[in-house]
Amino acid sequence: MTYKSFVEHAKYIKLAPSNYEKWSAWILEYNQYSYPDDLEMVIKSIQDNLELKFCPPRFREGNLGNAMFGHCYHSSQALYYFFKDANLKAMSAPCEVAGSHWWCKDIDENIIDITSNQYFSVGTKPPYDKGKETKWYGWKGRCHRKSQDLMKLVQPSSNLYYEKYRDKPKQSY
Repeated sequence: MTYKSFVEHAKYIKLAPSNYEKWSAWILEYNQYSYPDDLEMVIKSIQDNLELKFCPPRFREGNLGNAMFGHCYHSSQALYYFFKDANLKAMSAPCEVAGSHWWCKDIDENIIDITSNQYFSVGTKPPYDKGKETKWYGWKGRCHRKSQDLMKLVQPSSNLYYEKYRDKPKQSY
């Protein structure tokens, strides 16, 4: 069974110290998948829809010879939201390959790492032993736009749209 859900990438303006106002957002309305029944299908679909444009620019050259390199953050974030009601944990650890690595864990501590092959394909292991539960980075922990774009590719029936609540306010300080 799937459940309707949404994930928002809001835009804020700082009006004063510790005073921010949301003035617009990119919103993705989508159907959650059933965990663990749909897990393998969703992993494969995420992997099949990874594009070089999703990689941070500093990782693009490394991605050319290693298709999973540079995709761990947005892949893990997309997976996390597709299974939002499964209470997955976002995990990360420092690594020598790219600075840091991201994956998810379920409530039974099973590792779900869409891009683990970026390590195995070069004869090394992901840094799971150094992993810690981590909040998504970015302003207020919001979903990244590239994660929303990836989710839209994985689930074409989803609806991605821009909502403007008001004109962008002027800074007041």
